[in-house]
This record gives sequence, C-alpha cells and structure tokens, in this order.
Amino acid sequence: MPEITVRANGHARRVAVDTRSTLLDVLREQLGDTSPKKGCDHGQCGACTVLLSGRRVLSCLTLAVSCDDAEVTTAAGVSHAVQQAFVDHDAFQCGYCTPGQICSAVGMLDEFADGWPSHVTPDLTAAPELTDDEMAERMSGNLCRCGAYANIVPALRQAAGGPG
Repeated sequence: MPEITVRANGHARRVAVDTRSTLLDVLREQLGDTSPKKGCDHGQCGACTVLLSGRRVLSCLTLAVSCDDAEVTTAAGVSHAVQQAFVDHDAFQCGYCTPGQICSAVGMLDEFADGWPSHVTPDLTAAPELTDDEMAERMSGNLCRCGAYANIVPALRQAAGGPG
C-alpha cells in the first residue's frame, strides 16, 4: 500500500492507504477525525464536505492518494466566525450535517469574497451581492434533513458581516 502524508487541521501524519480509499475514510478511520460525516457516500448530501487547500470538496468522492501533502481542514480545525454565527442563530438541529455545512460555508464565503459568480448571479460582469438567493444556491450541495435552512441563511449573513 502506498504511503501519503495527510496534513489535517495543521497536523501532518504519514499513513498507508489503499488506492481505493476515500479521504473521508482516511480522516475518520485512520486519523480519528469524525467531524466529516458519512451521509450518503455518493456525493449528494454534503455531510462529508471538507476544505482541501482552501477549497470545498466532498471527501467521500475524493481519493486519499490524490491528497498527498495537501492541507485538509475539517470542521474540527476550522476557526471562523461561521461557527459562532451557527450557534447564535441555532442553525443546526440534530447536528449531523453541521460539520459539512460549516466547512461549506467557510469555502462559500471565500469564493464569494474572491468574486466567483454562482448560477443565480444576475450580472456576471459585476461583483455578486450576497443575497439570500446567492447563499441558498452556493450552499445547495449541503442537505439538512431537519430543515435548519431558515436559521442557516441568517447565520451566514452574520458570518459575512451583515445583519443576522
């Protein structure tokens, strides 16, 4: 089995991985980080979302061997205003999807700050505005079975520096 270096939440670890192992399985089973969740294991729910070199990825679809020496940040390693905003707005219920929602929100806010448009951005030549529709579209890959969406959007607004 090949060995890779996984730099997760600022800590580098050398691990042997099967070439078919996903980043999610390595994080959970070999590194003991259970914050990314195995929801659907098909890339459809977003519960496994982590930041890979600062960008959002679905760790259940990412082969671990492709992450050799890349920086992986899970919800356990995030230090961001998003976390406090989720608490302030009760933007979680059962909490299962929350780690993926947190990582996705951090990535989404960075993408927005970099001026990336989304599918609902009305004017692709101008800087997008962080409207409720923009936030909903940008977070659409993260599902919440409990229906905490009504509280997630105000939390994201607060984390972005707007009114909560």
